[in-house]
Amino acid sequence: MQFSSYWQILLVLTLRYLIIAGLGWMIWYRFIRNRVLYKKIQLRFPASKDYAREISYSLLTVFIFAAVPALMLLTPFRQYTQYYRDIDAHSRLWFWLAFPIMFLLHDAYFYFAHRFMHHPKVFRAFHLVHHKSTNPSPFAAFAFHPLEALVEAGIFAVFVMVMPLHPWHLFVFFFVMIVYNVYGHLGWELYPKGFSKHPIGKWINTSMSHNQHHQYFTGNYGLYFLWWDRWFGTLREDYDAKYEEVMTRPQPDPLQRRGG
Repeated sequence: MQFSSYWQILLVLTLRYLIIAGLGWMIWYRFIRNRVLYKKIQLRFPASKDYAREISYSLLTVFIFAAVPALMLLTPFRQYTQYYRDIDAHSRLWFWLAFPIMFLLHDAYFYFAHRFMHHPKVFRAFHLVHHKSTNPSPFAAFAFHPLEALVEAGIFAVFVMVMPLHPWHLFVFFFVMIVYNVYGHLGWELYPKGFSKHPIGKWINTSMSHNQHHQYFTGNYGLYFLWWDRWFGTLREDYDAKYEEVMTRPQPDPLQRRGG
């Protein structure tokens, strides 16, 4: 996908956020809400003002997210990047290998930037806005203060400066990123029972993990994976227990819910 102006980038990023976050909200918070209510991680819902705050800050974030690629790729600064349009300019092996490298790099970038923004001297200026969603909804995915939005957008600059990337790399990566970000703020866990203790699952970040981070403000700083949290001892000690508690909740008897 090629872009020739800031406004084209802005339109795509805005629609991507509204469609993916909106679908997450419509499905879980409206269509199947009553059927899965007992499985909600926090058994309450955000207020209307919370949705409004999350959406307004997210739309502000999108303006910043669009500005960074416009600056890096649509100005003379592009000559200092490794962005390329001819798919044959690099090998097909590199084309496919770049995807996992991008996720690994972003995960490390996010973990350490996230911990930095939790430092008491910068938390209120950078990260407090995002943590106003103590019980987040899908709309909280991009609900950042402008300073945090700049930090988050920095990964784009890192990508195009340190590794050769084609437009398809950027399109696919950032599409998956917003999908996983919406999942992280969904309020329901989509992975199966026992996943947090599985030999593979214990290294994967979950909606449960990130929901705990929003609820308690400490621990569980990862994005896609949990190895940084596990290696640095920042995974909450109650994570596995909370995961199992939610995933083993019994479904209420429909007759009891009707008073029968």
